[in-house]
Amino acid sequence: MKKNVIISRNNCSISILTLFILLVSSCNDVLEKSPTDSYSDADVWKDESLITAFTNDAYKTIPYGFQNKHGWRFMPFANMSDECNSRNSATNIQVIIKGNASSSYSGPWDVWSGPEWCYWEPICQVNKFLDKIATSPIEEELKSRLTAEMRAIRAYSYFKFACHYGGVPLITKSFSLNDDFKVARNTYSEVMDFVISELNDIIDILPLDFDASNDGRVTKGAAMAIKARALLYMASPLNNPGNDKGKWQAAADASKAIIDLNKYKLNDDYKALFTEAGGYNTEEIIWGRPQNINVDLETTPERLLFPNGWLGFGHSHPLQNLIDDFETTKGLLPEDDPDYDPQNPYVNRDPRFYSIILYDGAPFKERTIETFLPGGLDSPDGIESAWNASETGYYIRKFIDESKCGCTSTASGSSSPTWIWFRYGEVLLNYAEAMYMLGDEATCREYINKVRSRPSVNMPPVTESGDALWKRLVNERRIELVFEEHRFFDVRRWKVAPEVFSQDRNRMDIRKDAATGKKTYTVKYFQPAHFNEWNYLAPIPQTVIDQNSLIEQNPGY
Repeated sequence: MKKNVIISRNNCSISILTLFILLVSSCNDVLEKSPTDSYSDADVWKDESLITAFTNDAYKTIPYGFQNKHGWRFMPFANMSDECNSRNSATNIQVIIKGNASSSYSGPWDVWSGPEWCYWEPICQVNKFLDKIATSPIEEELKSRLTAEMRAIRAYSYFKFACHYGGVPLITKSFSLNDDFKVARNTYSEVMDFVISELNDIIDILPLDFDASNDGRVTKGAAMAIKARALLYMASPLNNPGNDKGKWQAAADASKAIIDLNKYKLNDDYKALFTEAGGYNTEEIIWGRPQNINVDLETTPERLLFPNGWLGFGHSHPLQNLIDDFETTKGLLPEDDPDYDPQNPYVNRDPRFYSIILYDGAPFKERTIETFLPGGLDSPDGIESAWNASETGYYIRKFIDESKCGCTSTASGSSSPTWIWFRYGEVLLNYAEAMYMLGDEATCREYINKVRSRPSVNMPPVTESGDALWKRLVNERRIELVFEEHRFFDVRRWKVAPEVFSQDRNRMDIRKDAATGKKTYTVKYFQPAHFNEWNYLAPIPQTVIDQNSLIEQNPGY
């Protein structure tokens, strides 16, 4: 999505800790066409280009995984799950990993009052838009489309809120200074019913596609994908304790409707899908957030993810727990493959492993990765010392453009990959899961295997049944969707988090004999982890509750 007009959001700051003050103050902005040309609020809603600019700005307020206002905001939900460790944000992340989140502090899990990671801001922008657009004299077709886009953004934002907190206040209009700010929480069901109703209303208004200049806008397929994921979450054990099959059928139908559009397909090259070169040039991306580092330096994935041996910050380090869940090329977990050699651990693994993980010995740029000790260039002994070195023996390869240097926070050092909110690979796995829960194991296997048969992956087909099939589905989502903000929520919605997220977090220790050059690989304990039963939902910030007696805290906090 290209920005033709720059919009100031000075008063939309989420640093205001209470929702209600926010809803009053955040959307009384002056819109700026350029630093020297300003317009009154009344003028904005008469001008198509300014109204479009307002919607562009609303898109920019949606939280996304590459957001990097603070180091601990970069890929936070990968770092707060059993996927990664984030060294630069030990205190902020560890409060979640150890089950110590509280109403006084929940680190990057605070998407209610967080200063740059908050879903109230897009909701506020949408409510402002909807209040003003009805009387705007602009062309009706454009008005209808932009309204549909904005309602989709609000529906997505409320869905994400519900994923974190359960019920939240449903605010569907802009507040004025004379309004009563004290609003109680709606129930989870009320929020989700609103989300589905909104999406049903606007799906057929949205176009199936846009031209390249509007990449990133909500299409029909994007709204359908939001609906499909929302229905899947509503059907899952956390939110459907009675296992109502009707909810699973609705989830299956929503995913199948996307498949039946015959518009999307899996990208042949898994690695390219997540790079700038892939971007919106692939038919797999349904909705994502494009970036242009040459115009707006919003994030620098190479700078943040490159190993310290290339002067990168090595922000996130995959855990050994994740590495152990990459199958061998036989379609077996390493522990089940008699040919797996723990002293040669990175041979004959799922091809996605080599696209996702930088491991000791991996070919990268002009040499191989060296996380061994002593003396490895990408270890704590490297040129950037321990500060930017991996603590687990691994770095992230997914998302990075290896033609960049990663050595500077500029366009020469980093690329502009699209952050993907929804893609076709997820839709196939969503459908597989819903069909499994409806008892159709053949269809479940078929759609898992569609993902596994991607040309650059080509893993052996899944053939299991029953509980074994479920385990294969769970692991397929873990690998295929890794670092894309799914695992944090999947484990919760499946109601297995105390078991999964309380496992010790492990690392790989690699020692190289200086005389012989032989390496020894040893899996070692890295960090403790703990998940309390009340950690399924996030704590509502105490500052919010203190200022509004109608807001009830989630149980356990």
